[in-house]
Amino acid sequence: MATDKRRLVVGAALLVLGSVLIFGMSFIGSPLPAGTAALAALVITAGTLLVGLSGEETGV
Repeated sequence: MATDKRRLVVGAALLVLGSVLIFGMSFIGSPLPAGTAALAALVITAGTLLVGLSGEETGV
């Protein structure tokens, strides 16, 4: 149970972090470097995977 909750919290934090990285740069108006965009996409993907696997007997 604690592992599922930890996965959910860490996954949500990764989703927020990746989204803030992408949207923060767009609000500033500066272009997003390709490496930063790729990193943000990987962080969002990892967060989505962790949130999807956080429930009991559920898989993505």
